[in-house]
Amino acid sequence: MNKSDLKPAVVFAEFAKINEIPRPSKREEKMIEYLKNWGESHGLETNVDETGNVIIRKAATKGMENRKTVILQSHMDMVCDKLVDVEFDFDKDAIKTYVDGEWLTAEGTTLGADDGIGCAIELAILASEDIEHGPIECVFTRDEETGLTGAEGMKAGFMTGDYLINLDSEDEGEIFVSCAGGRNTQARFTFQRETAPAGSFFLKGSLKGLVGGHSGDDINKMRANAIKLLGRFLFQTMKRYDGVSLAQFHSGKLHNAIPRDGYFVIAVPNDLKENVRADWNVFASEVEDEFHVTDTQMVWNMESTDAEPVIEPKVAKCFVWAVQAVDNGIYAICQDPELNGMVETSSNIASIHTSEETIDILSSQRSNVMSNLDNMCATIQAVFELAGAEAISSDGYPAWKMKANSELQKIVRESYVRLFGKEPIVRGIHAGLECGLFSERYPNLDMVSFGPTLRYVHTPDERLHIPTVQMVWDHLLDVLKNIPQK
Repeated sequence: MNKSDLKPAVVFAEFAKINEIPRPSKREEKMIEYLKNWGESHGLETNVDETGNVIIRKAATKGMENRKTVILQSHMDMVCDKLVDVEFDFDKDAIKTYVDGEWLTAEGTTLGADDGIGCAIELAILASEDIEHGPIECVFTRDEETGLTGAEGMKAGFMTGDYLINLDSEDEGEIFVSCAGGRNTQARFTFQRETAPAGSFFLKGSLKGLVGGHSGDDINKMRANAIKLLGRFLFQTMKRYDGVSLAQFHSGKLHNAIPRDGYFVIAVPNDLKENVRADWNVFASEVEDEFHVTDTQMVWNMESTDAEPVIEPKVAKCFVWAVQAVDNGIYAICQDPELNGMVETSSNIASIHTSEETIDILSSQRSNVMSNLDNMCATIQAVFELAGAEAISSDGYPAWKMKANSELQKIVRESYVRLFGKEPIVRGIHAGLECGLFSERYPNLDMVSFGPTLRYVHTPDERLHIPTVQMVWDHLLDVLKNIPQK
């Protein structure tokens, strides 16, 4: 399959244009300007709010004027991640895509289908002249990926529709009706650097090739976390041998991604260097066996490196012990039988970076039950504070609770059965959707979320399943055609 053969052509043409526009989270100015110019050039009512969210309104087609108004909503920003050996500037360069069988992916970077494909579907509908629909409001929010600040900054009244269809889901055939709330917890150790003990030998241990993934939607897949693995080796080594010093620890980039790679630099007594190398090889073999189902491409390396000042021993030990102890992964499963065993509460230790005087740690907590979200954050804070760090949790964003007797859910489900001859899966998602914030400002808004199949989002392996874009397109057009009268 060639890119010129992708269907629906109108959607993939819009997606190709979107991927020429730099749109990192919090730096979406070029995308905002593009959407504003796009709406105005098509003669459609277009507004940008104080936060930078864009809304483009399109009147109903003939005979559909009395239908309820549907809001179609996607976020304009994308997670920016790349392979370590790829040269790419997300503030300047266009995403380069290619077809791999039935999948569309990018050359060494995130694809941006999360949620550029949702934006493309909206623009394709706005540009159409042969689709039946009632009044439509297409909303493009900014900065969803690093805090949902676009949705947070949206004032009541910006949207005026009756139904909202969020196009930011990643599994075709699944209709999402609730989502988790989330908060970030940050911790910081401060220290003074010292000269390494006399006779020290410096080693750099690195790990790459993990699958990673979305820290919410993929947390149930039990994939390896580079921070936890590197911390685990350091804990075992410092427990086993005296005189091991830590100089650097770097892993992870984004709060909402499971870290895929990282490295540390340690100083060990010269007569122990071969012991540590041997331990590293044994540890690597054991971990590869432990994660032989989920992470099959691990690359381990340990090499000598230049000497440098080290972190004062007491702080280094407290930091390593805290990384070993801190919760990571699933904490609780939903008790509501309608949510079918979905993850309720989780935590992901997302990034750790050392500087000359600090160790900065970022972790992400999620839950569909807000009291347990508070509890999870408190648990993470307690571990780091007991170890001597300062820790604080953000305000975060709320969960979206399933709406009883949802009229829109019924329309969307019946449409799917009519088109594809099978029942869709109706469920919640253990990730943050902007629907949670919308539900606070628009308590009467009836909402669902669906979209084409994406895999490995928030990583350079991100890919979009091409056939499902056509299915979502057909489904959405049928839903718009069957929206009831006001």
